[in-house]
Amino acid sequence: MTNVYDIPADILIRQVAEELKQKSEIAPPEWAAFSKTGISREMPPEDPDWWYVRAASLLRKTYVNGPMGVQRMRSAYGGARDRGSAPSRFKRGSGAIVRTMFQQFEDAGLVEKNEKGRLISAKGRSFLDGAAYTSKEKALEAFPGLDKY
Repeated sequence: MTNVYDIPADILIRQVAEELKQKSEIAPPEWAAFSKTGISREMPPEDPDWWYVRAASLLRKTYVNGPMGVQRMRSAYGGARDRGSAPSRFKRGSGAIVRTMFQQFEDAGLVEKNEKGRLISAKGRSFLDGAAYTSKEKALEAFPGLDKY
């Protein structure tokens, strides 16, 4: 059976984002249209569906890297802050975005909490593996030799 590890991340994230749009529990809050994704950014994202793409990426990272906390995800989505003439420094991404997405995943039953952070649930694992199976055809078109592995 096809799982998350068999499909390239960019193809899988696009597919999962499309499927997350269908879930009523996953929706951008009102403030998401105006917020930056971190202190290292100058403007909010231009893509109107950025919330679903980030949520798909967050869900995939939780699946692959196993219990994840908000601080660790903030570091994953951070970047270099431009400080003018001073050297740039790494700054973490927005914690409110990550926290809100984790809470939405918990409401949808895709993620569950444990003592080490948030862990993908059986329903979330099934959801992502189903999306991987659906996107397998797109992956084979993009990477013809992928079926050998």
